[in-house]
Amino acid sequence: MAARPGSHQGGVGELIHHSDAGSQYTSILLTEHLELEGIAASIGSVGDAYDNALMETVNGLYKAECVRTTVFHPGPYKTIADVEYATAAWVDWYNNRRLHSSLGMVSPLEFETTHDAALNPEPQPA
Repeated sequence: MAARPGSHQGGVGELIHHSDAGSQYTSILLTEHLELEGIAASIGSVGDAYDNALMETVNGLYKAECVRTTVFHPGPYKTIADVEYATAAWVDWYNNRRLHSSLGMVSPLEFETTHDAALNPEPQPA
């Protein structure tokens, strides 16, 4: 969730659809749809679950922090738009304000900003 577009496989601003190697994700119909939408396909390796572990963790957090609470939406979800707005609010919070223990209790945005600054220090006057 916190990865910047282009920070891994694709180019800047490229959307990547990552899935396991299940038949629904390797179908010609889905492949054609992704291509028409300009979305890069990424399929995990067969026989291991390591590439799915992060996504399963994020899905669990999303359900616990967004879907099963009223933090991002008051009351039950009645429309698809309700779910979409709550999801957008959760993703924004998750990436920009949620403190992550694996990042030293800072947000992904703060962590990436600090990391980028360390990799690209400002030139100092001579």
